[in-house]
Amino acid sequence: MNGVVFDIQKFSIYDGPGIRTTVFLKGCSLSCSWCHNPESISKKRQVQTHFIKCIGCGRCFDVCPQNAHTIVDGKRVYDRSVCIGCGTCTDECYSGALIITGNKTTVDEVFEEIMRDKAFYKNSNGGVTISGGEPLLQSKFTASVLRKCKEDEIHTAVDTAGNVAYTSFEEVIPYTDLFLYDLKIMDPIAHKKHTGADNKRILSNLKKLDKEGIPILIRVPVIPSVNDNIENFYMTADFLLKLDNIQAVEPLAYHSLGAGKLESMGKDAKGTTFDVPTKEYMAEVYDIFSQKGLPVIRKANTKKA
Repeated sequence: MNGVVFDIQKFSIYDGPGIRTTVFLKGCSLSCSWCHNPESISKKRQVQTHFIKCIGCGRCFDVCPQNAHTIVDGKRVYDRSVCIGCGTCTDECYSGALIITGNKTTVDEVFEEIMRDKAFYKNSNGGVTISGGEPLLQSKFTASVLRKCKEDEIHTAVDTAGNVAYTSFEEVIPYTDLFLYDLKIMDPIAHKKHTGADNKRILSNLKKLDKEGIPILIRVPVIPSVNDNIENFYMTADFLLKLDNIQAVEPLAYHSLGAGKLESMGKDAKGTTFDVPTKEYMAEVYDIFSQKGLPVIRKANTKKA
C-alpha cells in the first residue's frame, strides 16, 4: 500500500509525549488562512521553488518534459499550470532551488524509518505520530503504519483536525494510543470563513471519539484577529468539560513560518500572516482553561495549528 508523504521528522518533542517520529502526509480537508504547512494541502506531488538559491546552470530548462521552465523577457519563468510534478527538474537541481514535496511511499518504507529511532522512543516514553495535512484522508495507509507500530509495541498518536467521515476514525482507532485533536474556532460562521468549512462535523466527531475511551489531547491555535477573543476560549472549555477522555488542552501560539512556504508554492502570502500573541496573552489563555478545571500543557512550540 502506498501513501503520499511530504516529510518524516525525527526527534520531535511537539507532537505527543516523549521523543517521537512524526510522519506528515499530504492532503487536507481544510484551507486555514494561517496554515503552517501549505505544502500539505494538496495530495499531489508539487514543486517548491527557492529561486534565491538558483545558480543559473540551466539544467531544469533542458530536462523538463513539459517545458515548464522558460526564459521570458530575460527572466526565468516557472509555469505551474503545465507542471505534472514528475520531479525531473528537482532531481537535476543541485543548488536546492527546486525541490519536490510529496512522494509515494510504502508502509514498509515508512516503518523502516520509524524503527531506526526505536531506542529513543523507549528511553523517553515517546513513539510515532501520524500528522499532515489531514492523515485521516489517507486512513487505510495511516492504519497500516500504526498497526505495524503497535505490533512492535511503539506508542502511537494521530494528529487530526477532525473534518473527515467518522469511518476514517474507525479504521485507525484499534491502533491508536492517543489522538491530538485540533479545535480551531467554536463559532461555525467564523470557522468557515477562516478554514473553508464549518465545524459541525469536527465537533460531532470529537463527541463520538470521546466515547471510544481513548485519551485525547486538544490543541487550540491562538491566532490574533482570527480566534483570539476570550469568548472563543471559554466556549471551547465549556464544550470540553462535557467530555470524559480529554487528557489535556494545549494552546498553540501562532507563528508566521507558513508565509515563506506559501511563496515557495507559487501563492501570494498577502493576508495570510497575523501578529504573534504575546506571552502575557498566552498566559491569560492558559489560565482560562486551568480555571475551568482542564489540565493545560504550557510549553513553547512551533507546532502547526
